[in-house]
Amino acid sequence: MGQEKSKPCSAGTDTVTAVRLAREVSLDARHPAEEWRAADCISFVADWQGKNPDPERETEVRLLDTPKTLYLRFECRYRELTVFDDTDANGRRDQLWDRDVAEVFLQPDPSRPRYYLEFEVSPNGAWVDLDISPEGLRNLESGMTRSVWLDREHHTWSAELAIPMRALTAHFDPAAEWRVNFFRVEGPREPRFYSAWRATNTPAPNFHVPEAFGKLRFGR
Repeated sequence: MGQEKSKPCSAGTDTVTAVRLAREVSLDARHPAEEWRAADCISFVADWQGKNPDPERETEVRLLDTPKTLYLRFECRYRELTVFDDTDANGRRDQLWDRDVAEVFLQPDPSRPRYYLEFEVSPNGAWVDLDISPEGLRNLESGMTRSVWLDREHHTWSAELAIPMRALTAHFDPAAEWRVNFFRVEGPREPRFYSAWRATNTPAPNFHVPEAFGKLRFGR
């Protein structure tokens, strides 16, 4: 991320902070904006049960925000790539989780524990966004934009997402504490590698465990 050092990543926290920006930034996963160097960083390498750590599949996550936008940057090490070649014209792909992805689950209102939002991006730039509730899931149509860079030489891929705040909450309060979790899926067939920031501890891989989510705070 440039010549200047970024903040070191934390692997043992249950809280991540989105650093407040004075202006909007452009997405460029290959050449990230200098603002990302000030972002807090969390990382994870273990599976959804907090076991079987694999440093060759490490995921780093950084967050920034403005009153209008929540920004996320994933930096992902990988062993192999498995992606869909077909998407909608705008890059959207249903069932994207059946291939390699990085995911964020956001819960802006923790008082509604079964309601949350899901955003996914793949190493080749496909994406999906979903509204999850006890009634099922529906397309969120958030207006999210993204930039993805695949570095095959170093076995890494990076993705930057910009999610409009209006798609996340009707009234953004930077003093509020949201719930959040981050995930990766990699591999062409079972057993695939399902990794999580905050372990869900289910017998079989399952990311839809909101009670396991960590905390998301906003810098002011």
